[in-house]
Amino acid sequence: MDVNLLFKIAGIGILVAVIVQLLRQNGREELATVAAIAGLVLAMMLVLSMIGSLLETVRHTFSLY
Repeated sequence: MDVNLLFKIAGIGILVAVIVQLLRQNGREELATVAAIAGLVLAMMLVLSMIGSLLETVRHTFSLY
């Protein structure tokens, strides 16, 4: 597992949390929700790429085609 990927996901989480808090303090609840969903989608894209590489490794290990 690549440690850099974990740091990227943590960074996205921290950045999104700060943005959501700032938007909620300014009364922009709708934008805060959109920002939270966008951060979740971005993190899930990173996780899905990692799962794809895991499945590719399993396929090569067991010679599955």
